Amino acid sequence: MRFSLTDLLADVPEAQLDEARRFYAARPAGRGPGSGAELLEVRARRAAPPSADPPATEETVEVAGRSVPVRILTPSRRPARGVHLDIHGGGFYLDSAAHGDVRNRALAEALGLAVVSVDYRLAPEHPWPAAPDDCETAARWLLEHADSRFGTSRLVVGGLSAGATLVMATLLRLRDAGIVDGVAGAALQFGTYDLSAQTPAGRAIADEFFLQAYAGQVPDRTLPDVSPVYGDLHGLPPLLLVVGSRDVLLEDNLAMAGRLAAAGDDVELRIYPEAPHGFTGHPTALARTALDGVESWLLDRTTGP
Repeated sequence: MRFSLTDLLADVPEAQLDEARRFYAARPAGRGPGSGAELLEVRARRAAPPSADPPATEETVEVAGRSVPVRILTPSRRPARGVHLDIHGGGFYLDSAAHGDVRNRALAEALGLAVVSVDYRLAPEHPWPAAPDDCETAARWLLEHADSRFGTSRLVVGGLSAGATLVMATLLRLRDAGIVDGVAGAALQFGTYDLSAQTPAGRAIADEFFLQAYAGQVPDRTLPDVSPVYGDLHGLPPLLLVVGSRDVLLEDNLAMAGRLAAAGDDVELRIYPEAPHGFTGHPTALARTALDGVESWLLDRTTGP
């Protein structure tokens, strides 16, 4: 069998690609903090997150002796048809659930979903396994209480960048506990799945500070809870992987999609041309097309009897 990367690219109007090329040609490439001191500076300069309308409600949820703060946004004009667990990105060391309020409010209204965003603990103050512990707690709470709280047990999960990594770690934990069947699907945007630097994809980001901040103390970073691509991936719910063709994590996403398919999972990989890391958060028509596709995929998994 022969195929090239172009065979895997999403079909996008040429006008959107031209706009994306112009946008990224004029936009300097970003990079994350390179040290703990830089991280503190970035955090200090970070603007306060904009408020959603209607605003999110804040709550602390608890399961089996573990508690975690979450932010909840419910549809304002209709009952929820399903629930979306949102796991934010930020390299495991930046951002918060509140930074996703506006995006999550739009998702709640567009799809009629109750959106629950987990405010997991950040590295380096709280390195692995704090973040996956918190995400698992939020997921287990929803599996136990979504129906009574929101009137529906249809649960989907989504995450961006480090959030996508945490989605995979959470799904593997739920699968091992025998409760992953309660998840109807998961949409993962440009995740990083090898934090061990032992594969070519992992070596492409080996000098990034977030690896040291999040998992620097872990003796073997091929542990699937840290680097999900090394895990036994069978028995997972349907998955959508979204990544850009110019993302440094492209090869990592190709490897993850291949391993999921080999494990027999229902997986769809969408690669968007001309798109770098984080592209769905940028003000381009290409980003809107990708997000429309994610929303349509989520809608399919939260619609039914």
